[in-house]
Parts: sequence; C-alpha cells; structure tokens
Amino acid sequence: MQKIVLLNPKGGSGKTTLAINLASFFAVQGLQPTLMDMDPQGSSMRWLSKRTPQQPCIHGVAGYSRDSRVTRSFALRIPQESQRVIVDTAAATEAQRLPELTRDATAVLVPVLPSDIDIHAAAKCISDLLLVAKIHRSQQRIGVIANRVKKNTLMYQSLMKFLTTLDIPVIATLRDSQAYVRGADQGVGLFEMKPYLVQDDLEQWLPLTGWLAQRKFQPAASTPQMTPVSATGFADRGS
Repeated sequence: MQKIVLLNPKGGSGKTTLAINLASFFAVQGLQPTLMDMDPQGSSMRWLSKRTPQQPCIHGVAGYSRDSRVTRSFALRIPQESQRVIVDTAAATEAQRLPELTRDATAVLVPVLPSDIDIHAAAKCISDLLLVAKIHRSQQRIGVIANRVKKNTLMYQSLMKFLTTLDIPVIATLRDSQAYVRGADQGVGLFEMKPYLVQDDLEQWLPLTGWLAQRKFQPAASTPQMTPVSATGFADRGS
C-alpha cells in the first residue's frame, strides 16, 4: 500500500486540491484509493460527498472526526482493497504531530505558493520534516510542488531559486487553472474530465505521478484494515 501525505501548515497552499486530484488519478486506474481528511474544515470529504456511485470508487475517512465509542485506530481503518491512501492534513499542524502524520508514508508532498509568506512557511515545514519527523533526505520521500504559479514572473523566479537551495526535489510545477475550481465544485478530478479540455494541466502532472510511481510501497499490514460498508464506495468516516 502506498501512503501519500499532503503537508504544509500554511493554509491555502493547495493541499486539498492536490489530494482530491491524486485520489481521482488513482481511482481512474482502478486502485480504489482512500482519501483521508485530517482537516476539521472537511473540504476533501465535501468533495467526496458530491461524487456519484457511477464514478470510479474513492473511499473516504474523516480523520478529523472523533467518536468516543470507537478507538482511534478503528476510526482510521482502511478498506482492504484500497491500494493507495492520500492524507489531506490540516493547516496549522503542529511540528510535534509530524512523526505521527508521516509514519509509514511513502511520499510527503509539500505544496508551495509563489509568495514570500508561503516560501517562509515551506522552509519551516521542510525543516520540521527533517528534524522533527526524522525523514532523511537520503530516503527521497519528500517532494515539493510549486503550485498555482505563473511562469516568467519575478515571484516565480524567486520561488524556484529558493526551492533549489533546499536539496529537496521540485517534482512538479502546476499552473493556476480554473479546471481545479470546476472539479472541486462538481466532485470530479482532472483525470475524469475530457482530456482535450485539460490537456495542459494533465501534462503538468506527469512528473508528479511518475515520481510517485518510483516510491517504495509500504506493506499493507502496516495500516489498519476494514471492509467497505457502502455501495457508493464510501467507507466509515468515523462519525
């Protein structure tokens, strides 16, 4: 099983947009991914609730929900048939929670927007991943995504200059596209839209999906399992 964590304590960096489109990508491949939402805002779960049974299956786990009647591991259990887990983390995530959130992760993706505030936040986030979560650069599990960028601007050049100093790979550069807005509203991802409408966006995802394909998978036994309980493809959300 491959576990992918979207992480950046700075709000508005694009974690949810990336999470739902990754889920869409794996769903189209028939991998029955699980989308785990750790953000109390529940944006990923709202997107998932807009999907129909006719769309490719994506299981949902509302990790932000608390139920005193069940254990935490039970609430976060993953369907047995799910081959990918995408974790959408909350903004303002404290550094001491990073070891828990990134445990067994095959990839940790850090989206960064082209602004001074976001660059500073990304630097702090990556530092915490290295020093607090103890993820070594040699493991090649951390990847940066330059998000919502406009090339040939001074801010973009500043962002890329900063990213090259981190010694962490920049695995994708994604433009600011209305396709992401439409997809969020309609409960679909880029990979479920008509290709000719989103061709430029799909091409920008190729380095990201290729990089993820090279990450080593974790044994399925490392994550609590469950049996799906809904014909619509939705797993228990711990509510």
